[in-house]
Amino acid sequence: MKIVKNFLFNVSYQVFILLVPLVTTPYISRVLGSEGVGINAYTNSIIQYFILFGSIGISTYGNRQIAYSRGNEEKISQDFWEISILRFITIIISYLIFLVYLGFTNQYRTFFIGQSFQVIAAAFDISWLFMGLENFKITVLRNFIVKIISLVCIFTMVKTPDDLDKYILILSMSLLIGNLSLWGYLKKYVRKPNLKNLKLLHHIKPSIALFIPQIAIQIYLVLNKTMLGSISGVRSAGYFEYSDRIVKIVLAIVTSIGTVMLPRMASIYAKRDFKKLREYMYVTGDFINFLSIPLMFGLAAIAPKFAIWFMGKDFAVTGKLMIVESSVIFLIGWGVMIGNQYLIPTNQTNKYTWAVSLSALVNLILNVPLIYKFGVMGATIATVASEITSTGLQLFFIRNQVSIKQLFNGVWRYLIAGLTMFFVVRYLNNLLNMTIITLIIQVGVGLVTYILMCLLLKVTFLKTAKNFLRDKDI
Repeated sequence: MKIVKNFLFNVSYQVFILLVPLVTTPYISRVLGSEGVGINAYTNSIIQYFILFGSIGISTYGNRQIAYSRGNEEKISQDFWEISILRFITIIISYLIFLVYLGFTNQYRTFFIGQSFQVIAAAFDISWLFMGLENFKITVLRNFIVKIISLVCIFTMVKTPDDLDKYILILSMSLLIGNLSLWGYLKKYVRKPNLKNLKLLHHIKPSIALFIPQIAIQIYLVLNKTMLGSISGVRSAGYFEYSDRIVKIVLAIVTSIGTVMLPRMASIYAKRDFKKLREYMYVTGDFINFLSIPLMFGLAAIAPKFAIWFMGKDFAVTGKLMIVESSVIFLIGWGVMIGNQYLIPTNQTNKYTWAVSLSALVNLILNVPLIYKFGVMGATIATVASEITSTGLQLFFIRNQVSIKQLFNGVWRYLIAGLTMFFVVRYLNNLLNMTIITLIIQVGVGLVTYILMCLLLKVTFLKTAKNFLRDKDI
């Protein structure tokens, strides 16, 4: 039941961080305003580049490498210290480059310095070790505690628009403290390093192989905000930031399965059990269809009134953005499943790289004309187009390794159930004023409608889940 437990740990945390913004986002959007939110989004998008280049793909590589070495404590310890020291070196280099960048910019210097603690935090991030060992409990509990502490700090210390620097510092320092806290668990899993036997160089090539697709991913994760801030102003970056954040929080519930399955699939691949690899793909594919479709339609249904109620009238445009961007819940759900659960664990990094690199290129090409023509909506359209490209290419690359037909078996049933739910919830959204009570009613009615339609249409998920839970190896 390890996979199920790990998934439940991840989902419980994702539900928790779904609830946290219900308290923080309305407060922060009103206290800091669209300009303050936009400055945070813009400066954070810049700092993410330094984190990216300092990490050079080590988190994903480390996760996979530890999974490959499971059962060999000496090999795990050796890999851990080599990868960790390599990351320390690359983060130091990246931070020095950031200091050079800071010397050439006069705008938002204080905010950049506050954001830069995230770069330092990346050096101490060893969550990949516990993920590779399939011990998600430690990282999830850590995240719970850190989120609660940061939540208290935000409400007690951020009171006016002038407190933007405090808000940024709270978020950055909570990340650093959270990463440092994981080091206390090391003695249970890793031996002391033998400095004479450490060999760092052989980890560089495979890390960079995974670093290249991460560059591409980061481009279409933060490029929109960076370009919006430069072309359309920081307010547009703030609108996109909040729309994207809400969609991605909901999406995180779907992608939790990919996070959990990566180390398991890597371990199975190390044993060359290809039949089991395909079986897990079909099971999780059905799960993605069952879960992502109602979340996609549900968010689109409540978006118009939810955005105004949740963030204030100043952020009304985010409702329209969320309707368009909600489609990425299904698209990214599949993309993460194929990439993280199959291509990366089975050492097909080159195919994964091509898919995300070409999608980033699509995002880059479309961003400029679409942002100039449609503003923040243009950036949203470019995001959806890039995700269609990424997921479509990944499906194309695995077409001869797994049955695409079986992956999407019965998806039309989920679509009918999801569309029915959409029209019911949208009717309620138009009829009712948005309050916490009416939001709960809409979610509840939508959930009941979707489940009843799934039962009526006899979707395959219930049978798939039952067979999956019978597997003693999970």
